[in-house]
Amino acid sequence: MNQNGKEGFRTRKSFTNSCLGKIAVLGAIVAGLLIVAHLTVPDRESMILETEDNIRQCIQANDSLQTDKIDDAINNIGYTFTHADSTFDAEVWEAFNKYNRLEYHKHSFYATVHVRNNFRPQGTRVGVGIFGLIIPTVNFNDILLRVDPIHKGYGKELIQNTNDNGEEDLFGENPNVKVYHYKDDEEQ
Repeated sequence: MNQNGKEGFRTRKSFTNSCLGKIAVLGAIVAGLLIVAHLTVPDRESMILETEDNIRQCIQANDSLQTDKIDDAINNIGYTFTHADSTFDAEVWEAFNKYNRLEYHKHSFYATVHVRNNFRPQGTRVGVGIFGLIIPTVNFNDILLRVDPIHKGYGKELIQNTNDNGEEDLFGENPNVKVYHYKDDEEQ
């Protein structure tokens, strides 16, 4: 600010102080970030290897507890900076490779990895790579580890889980219980 005796204070006008100047500076910053993002898109090999490691961690972390989206997000943040245990079960990994397929997709400023299986034939995104960092978005429910028939054919009852002897698991005897039998409803 310059002080002029007659006119009071006078401000210095510059291009960067104008609205158009601020938009131009912001556009230059965004263009610079897009150029850096384009140059640092992870390649196929690193994306697949890191995503496989993240999937192993997801399988190891799943201990039959149902998680919600917040738990998945926190776990995925942890998977970004850690590696799977070296004692991972080889049979589980063979089952994963048998029923699932990882696909790499390169975009202009980022890359993604999708897992495709019979459960999700359209594919589900399990990893995003941007600025050289691979961010997992793995959810255990998107991974198919085994395939069992649900029923024997049209019009047949669903196959029930059986124990090793081929018999159904029973938790006691109750001869009055039938299919669709409800309490105090003797007609069914």
